Amino acid sequence: MKPSRDKAASELFAALYPRLAGWCRRLVDDDETAHEIASEAFARLWARWTKVEEPRGFLFVTAANLVRDHWRKLERERKAVRRVTNEAAVRPHDEQTDPSVRLLVQSLPERLRVPILLHYYADMPVREVSVLTGRKEGTVKADLHAARELLRVHLRRSLDHTP
Repeated sequence: MKPSRDKAASELFAALYPRLAGWCRRLVDDDETAHEIASEAFARLWARWTKVEEPRGFLFVTAANLVRDHWRKLERERKAVRRVTNEAAVRPHDEQTDPSVRLLVQSLPERLRVPILLHYYADMPVREVSVLTGRKEGTVKADLHAARELLRVHLRRSLDHTP
């Protein structure tokens, strides 16, 4: 059974990958990101191979969801850059009162610090952080959220106490 499963998956990959990657490329306007999304869609299909009735549809829906996630991430990054740019323009820079994000990250409990370092500093996807830490993806996402909230509170507190 497995050889025919492998053959069917290989044939599907050969038939659909170029089209899927091309479609993603038009949506994200970046070759590398398009290939990452298309590859991830195939990886998710492979993980559910025996349960998926319509592989082609599954691939394109999964890729569409991954593209949407990519767009959301880009928008969050744009908003963060605008916010930082606006705050920098309003607030004069003084190194002694500028809270050090590095020090704040280091002060986080290890349970929160490790996912932050792997996800944001090593640029690893949540899935990879999950595998490396031996935690479920949902747990990693919750830890990342909790860490961001702690950092936000500490940064706000530090900025509110500046002269």
